[in-house]
This record gives sequence, C-alpha cells and structure tokens, in this order.
Amino acid sequence: MGYASWAVTLAVVLVAVVSLKIFINVITINGLNNRFIKKMKPSRIYISSPHMGGFEQKYVQEAFDTNWIGPEGLNLNGFEHDLEDYLDQNSFVGALSSGTAAIHLGLILLGVKAGDEVICQSMTFSASANPILYQGAIPIFIDSEPETWNLCPLALEEAIVDRISKGKKPKAIIAVHLYGVPYKVDEIRIVADKYGIPILEDAAEALGSSYRGQKCGTFGDIGVLSFNGNKIITTSGGGAIVTHSAALKEKALFYATQSRDNAPHYQHSEIGYNYRMSNICAGIGRGQMEVLDDHVALRRAMHDFYVDLFQDIDTVTVFSVPNADYFANYWLSAIVLEPNSVKEIDRESLRLAFEDANIECRPLWKPMHLQPIFEKYPYYGGTVAETLFENGLCLPSGSNLSDEERLRISEVVKNYFK
Repeated sequence: MGYASWAVTLAVVLVAVVSLKIFINVITINGLNNRFIKKMKPSRIYISSPHMGGFEQKYVQEAFDTNWIGPEGLNLNGFEHDLEDYLDQNSFVGALSSGTAAIHLGLILLGVKAGDEVICQSMTFSASANPILYQGAIPIFIDSEPETWNLCPLALEEAIVDRISKGKKPKAIIAVHLYGVPYKVDEIRIVADKYGIPILEDAAEALGSSYRGQKCGTFGDIGVLSFNGNKIITTSGGGAIVTHSAALKEKALFYATQSRDNAPHYQHSEIGYNYRMSNICAGIGRGQMEVLDDHVALRRAMHDFYVDLFQDIDTVTVFSVPNADYFANYWLSAIVLEPNSVKEIDRESLRLAFEDANIECRPLWKPMHLQPIFEKYPYYGGTVAETLFENGLCLPSGSNLSDEERLRISEVVKNYFK
C-alpha cells in the first residue's frame, strides 16, 4: 500500500473516531437533558385519584388470614351493614362488582324487559344508560334544568305525557345526582308518582350527599352507589344496590350470583349474572367507610377553594347547590366558563392551559342524546345540557390534594385570566 493510500485510510479512521465522539457526546447531552426535563417537570395532578385512609389493609389481611377470598365473607357482610347504618331510612344494601351492575339489576327488579321504554337523564356518564340497552329496552333522554344540572321536571312530564299518547308508558325513570349535587327530589317524585312510574336513583357520584337531611341513595324505589377508583370512597372497583326491603335485596343478590336455585346441585331457572363483590374488595370498603366523612369534608373544602379562586372572575361560575336544602359532597368541582372570542377565552383553551401544567381537567359529561350510540333515541327538552357541556369544565377535586398542588392550580388560573 502506498503512502497516499495510508494517508487516506488514516484520515478516514480519524474522521470516524471524531464522529463517534461527537455522537457519544450528543447522546450523553440528550440523556442528561431528558433526565433534567423529567426531573423538572411537575408531577401529574389528577382530577380525582384514589385516597386510602390507612385502615384498609387490616380488613384485607383478615380476608387472607381466614381464606375468605371470593364473593362471600365477613367483610362483605360488614361493609353492607356499615352502608346500611350510614344511609339509614330502613335501607338494605347489596355489595356488587360495579355501579353499572347495580343499575342493571335495578332495571331487572323493576320489571324492565325488551321493548320497554326507560326515561334517563341525558347529562350523565354512559353507565347510567348502557344497562337500558342490556335489557333490550329503549332509552328516552331528558334535558337538565339549570339549577342542579339534573333531570328537568318539566321536560320529564312532557316526555311521559307524549310517550303515553303514543301508547308506550315508560317503565322506569333513571335520575342522577350529578357530581354529587342532589336532583330536585320532591319535584321528580311528584311527577313519578302522578304517573305511577318507579325511580331508579343513580347516586353513584353522591355518597355523602343529602337533601333535607336524608342521604342520597335512599330516595328512589331502588338506589345505586359506586365505589370506582375515582369516587368519594373506593373498593378499587365496585358498587352497591340499595333497596327498601330485605326480600328485594335478596332477590338482587340472587341475580348477582348466577341465579343459583336452592338445590344440592347447580340448577338455574332464571338468567343470572356474576355481579357480586369480592370479600377482599369489601375489606377495602370497610376501611374506607372509616374515613368517608373526612373525605366528604375535604372534597367540600376543594369546592370552597374554587369559589374563592374564581370569586373575582365574573366570566366563571362555580357549580354549587341552589339552597340550604341541598348538601353536596362535591365529588367533582365544576365550573361554567362564559366564552369570549375577543379575549380567546373558552373552556377548551383553559383545559389546555391546565394540561400544559400537567394538571388533569375534563369537560363535563357529554349528554347521552349527543353520543353516537344513543343519538337515534328520543330526546325531550331544550339545550341546557348541551350548553353546559360546551362551556363546562371539571377541575381537580381529590380529597388528597396538597397545598402545593392547590398553589399550582391557582397559578394556572391567575396566568390564564390576567
């Protein structure tokens, strides 16, 4: 090999070495930058994360120690009794796998069958309406009224009268306590009784709320609770059905455990479901019941925090109870923002401002009659629910939010509206 060839080879090697060093340096710098960014990025503030009270493990451990792992045991009985004592009003509670399961069984207990019509509040989570379709029934959606954002009594009666005129009297009414604010209990009950239609009370968001001193979950002919991970208390997942007789509770639990007939062998004369809560989940629930009142107080304190935070911002209204008859747990604190195109202020831009600060916020529930799966079904009322959805926002509301996290929330609001 000649001198020129050696020189070229050496040059190529030197270039390769230099390039490799540059590449390594770039990777190192990028890695340091990524670690720095991760270190500097604030932790996520969630809209409603689970909040353990410290008492749950003793009940769960008891389930393991006694080998009661499945859907029966002392925790199940204890959790149901705790809820019955809390709700009062001669309530009988059956612990289930979810609030959705409770709604489904409630419809079955009320005799809803394929082809029947069931009235449902439009502004709610889809779990309120999905079980109607499970039964092959037809949902009839109703608008909200502006005070509690819940089922409008006027639109409700209009719908009932119209459905009866069409030869189809509704079989049940699903009324929801949205975000923990009780619906207009007296007015809805008057309409329901006038036409002899039972109420399935969806109190999934309202454990700890009350109307005129009576706990939500006890106003309907059948009530429903939820213990999902984001609720006031949680069993990791789970729910409960609330009845006013022991016989009705037993019938619900019969359906929830595959409708096993009383026989030495497995015999089934009716369709059943696998809806019973496990003894382990119930143990978590027993521990959570010990801090339920504390969690309600902390959620209400978050609502008060937002009332103070937005008090000088006249384009924002914090969702609050209409009068002293209503006591809300304020499961989620929500606001309605009056849009201003000139100032580029609206619900979505505020949500994105929170997202930029790694703070989770969400629009209000999108009304069911606007959902692709439900838009073909009848709807009665105006545009209250639709307008609330367009301009409303749910804010971080957890009972475990810290002062530092509240400060971060305040900074986003002040920067956005300055």
